[in-house]
Amino acid sequence: MGRTLIQKLWDSHTVADLGDNASLLYVDRVFLHERTGSVSLKGLEAAGRKVRNPEQVFCTMDHIVDTLPGRGDDTIMPSGKAFITTTRDAAKAAGITLFDIGDNRQGIVHVVSAEQGITLPGFTQVCPDSHTCTLGALGALAWGIGSTEGEHALATKTLAVNKPKSMRVNFDGKLAFGVTAKDMILNLIGAYTASGGVGHAIEFTGAAIRALPQENRFTVCNMAVEFAAFTGVIPADDTTFEYVHGRPYAPTGEAWDKALSYWRTLTADDDAVYNKDITIDCADIVPTVTWGTSPGHTTRIDGVVPQPSEAPDANARTSWERALEYMDVKPGQPLEGLPIDAAFIGSCTNSRLSDLRDVANVVKGHQVANGVKAIIVPGSSQVKLAAEAEGLDKILTAAGFEWRESGCSMCFYAGGESFGERERVISSTNRNFENRQGPKTRTHLASPTSVAASAIAGKIADVRKLG
Repeated sequence: MGRTLIQKLWDSHTVADLGDNASLLYVDRVFLHERTGSVSLKGLEAAGRKVRNPEQVFCTMDHIVDTLPGRGDDTIMPSGKAFITTTRDAAKAAGITLFDIGDNRQGIVHVVSAEQGITLPGFTQVCPDSHTCTLGALGALAWGIGSTEGEHALATKTLAVNKPKSMRVNFDGKLAFGVTAKDMILNLIGAYTASGGVGHAIEFTGAAIRALPQENRFTVCNMAVEFAAFTGVIPADDTTFEYVHGRPYAPTGEAWDKALSYWRTLTADDDAVYNKDITIDCADIVPTVTWGTSPGHTTRIDGVVPQPSEAPDANARTSWERALEYMDVKPGQPLEGLPIDAAFIGSCTNSRLSDLRDVANVVKGHQVANGVKAIIVPGSSQVKLAAEAEGLDKILTAAGFEWRESGCSMCFYAGGESFGERERVISSTNRNFENRQGPKTRTHLASPTSVAASAIAGKIADVRKLG
């Protein structure tokens, strides 16, 4: 029987079969950040162990660091400075590469890892962050871990992992005008619920996936964890190879040719069998937005908030009823036209240069509506510099957006900066849980272009109608 791509990546990194469906996997790259990285590094030090291969371990400042202009080690978050300085000292002591504040390679871990060529097709990579699955878009097996697992990976370059089941999600057809990769993944999670991928590793395939530019593919894989999947992977192809070529840590010369020859073998066999298959016709997808407090609480932009009686089971019905109350929306209410207080574009999901270009195209010649706080946080310092070189920052600030330094920022509330209580925010991020962007803040997930159109309209808007 043929093998899936996940199976090939798994087999090529198996050091030992541990039995009971578990394997000891070799880990090619470990990436840390200041929120949990220092915990792993200090734990390793306390145990009297060292990083086994420091040249294969990287760290960045992204989760806690402020994104306000002129930032330094001081943070809005109480005790945030201690996380930053402790991580810096621990990274230096361990001899690993650190993308520190002020380094133009700094940024969100999953954005930096790809743009620096640290993650390559066929690699395994771990990070103490759940959205490490983002990097599966490069044809790599990448997944989030905890700080204790981080210590193990740092010390041994291996991890014991239970093998997930396989799932293939085939996005068939072609995206219509105004529909993006974010709408694709929100549509999937909405249709099959936020637990639809539990216990599985997903291969995203189909004509619509192959047609996506590389940066859009990161968006799809980023939210595999919001589908409760172990990870998500997209087979590397010429689009991927073109993206990787010339990156600082990518192979060059003969090593590139040799790597490319290997990477081209990393596709599923024609007769590979999956534990589960899903096909989605992209002709049915329109701009999508969440109404509740789960990435699975989605509806079409021209749809309405559902009735709890439509929930698939009793537990979901209870969840829907609580979400309706928290979000202050009513069953049958259209989301389009719902007034907003703020718009946020950023996070490891949608903060790359292509996202900012799309947003600039939407807002050029328009103004953010009165009373709406609109913020853009580039995914990395490289993205920020590239955007400024193209003049995108001028377009965005002229429209009324705040232009920030790179980092995770208000994708999540870590006790620092946040949106206000009961404020309604439309956001390009990946999670809309209660209090995710601040105490009692109400978050609606959407694509960057939908967020931009809504900021201009002052209410949740259909980007296809913006003149």
